[in-house]
Amino acid sequence: MSHIFDALQRSEAERSGKERAATAAATELLERAERQAVEQWHAESGREDAGVGGAADIASRAGLYILESDTAAAEAPGAAPSAQAPEGGSVFSQCRTVELAPAPSARLVCLTEPESPAAEAFRLLGVRVRYLRKDRALKKLLITSTVPREGKSFAAANLAWVLASGAGQKTLLLEGDLRKPALSHMFGVTGGPGICECLRGTSSLASSICHLDQSNLWILPAGGAEGNPLDVMQSAKLPALMAKLGGWFDWVIIDSPPVLPLADTSVWARLADGILLVARPGITEKRRLERGIEALERSKLIGTLLNSSHSSPDSDYAYYRHDRSLTDGSTN
Repeated sequence: MSHIFDALQRSEAERSGKERAATAAATELLERAERQAVEQWHAESGREDAGVGGAADIASRAGLYILESDTAAAEAPGAAPSAQAPEGGSVFSQCRTVELAPAPSARLVCLTEPESPAAEAFRLLGVRVRYLRKDRALKKLLITSTVPREGKSFAAANLAWVLASGAGQKTLLLEGDLRKPALSHMFGVTGGPGICECLRGTSSLASSICHLDQSNLWILPAGGAEGNPLDVMQSAKLPALMAKLGGWFDWVIIDSPPVLPLADTSVWARLADGILLVARPGITEKRRLERGIEALERSKLIGTLLNSSHSSPDSDYAYYRHDRSLTDGSTN
């Protein structure tokens, strides 16, 4: 995982005006590698994602670098099973349908700025995540970070939108950060029960899920956590609940609390098929990143996303990188 630290150090050097020539060369190499990988994937799979092939051309210039972990292909091969139809087809009809009303400052770039370099970068991330299904079972994906303010909720929301819209697959965005939930605010979903009520037995699972109107995206809010959220998460009902969600949806994207210093993420990690770790230059410290990686199950760590990189040579994309305190969605 030393390349993660190298990437962070290069970002720091770029802000101080050093190693610009080396960074430009590395960016060109990354673009070429990404382009070849996506073209090969399109040729082999024949999926409907061919329209996002151009993402490789600008992904590394959009301030969003996607770095694969050393264990990305270490799992046993096997494609993820398709979503199972709910009993009698009645489960989705029980979900609450809500109007899609994102907060103006939510930074849902894939929805509000679909032609932006940032949105293209997330579409490329979606291609790469789907590609991993060729080698391993991957349906329940955990998005986390080492500490707050690295952009995990921002990444989870935009990736979920891409997965739901790109291939037309049913995608659930699970608000697993019960201590500081951000996704409900980002998508304008307020009120009603959530996963806490499901685990306490005061609400059914289907009626706690919100369907965003005219989309293939559903959200399971955190709900009202009473007392210690960790006690709620350690409910014996949680594994069965997650198994049921895995049967209903093609993708389950879990926005969890940061790895440090809480134990909440370990609960979600045991139930996830893969983990994507978000890092952020200027926020993520090398020592904490090392501790975060050590705290995670390495066989499940599919990669690290370097969010809000400053190593881009193109200042036109500064709008995506300059503000470190935008909203809950971009700071958690």
